Amino acid sequence: MSFEELFADVARVIEGVGVVIMTVGLVSVLVRYAYAAASDRTRTGSYERLRVNIGRVILLGLEILIIGDIVRTIIVEASVQSVLVLGLIVVIRTVLSFALEVEISGRWPWQQSPHTTTPPTVPSTEPLEEK
Repeated sequence: MSFEELFADVARVIEGVGVVIMTVGLVSVLVRYAYAAASDRTRTGSYERLRVNIGRVILLGLEILIIGDIVRTIIVEASVQSVLVLGLIVVIRTVLSFALEVEISGRWPWQQSPHTTTPPTVPSTEPLEEK
């Protein structure tokens, strides 16, 4: 087995892991949604959690698929055409990942998270020094 054949197999395994993560993740998220929807106490917000969790599963799967594409392009198919195709794939997946992240978090990545606010400043009770 040659070096290129070995890493072609590695790239296929990485891509397979990405697909398995998306498939198993989707089934897991749907099962949890069905359980939450059937339960009276957690019914509120279960659809929103479903959408967020599906988005997270897709994001993780896309990241792993990009790794597989990079390994395949750099090691196995090192040509100008394959690099251009990789660039296009990465751009498309990055835009998709960006859109999913905005959908999940409900804000632009450069906006401050509502949970990470700076504490309010409290005026000092000590008297000011006189000069």
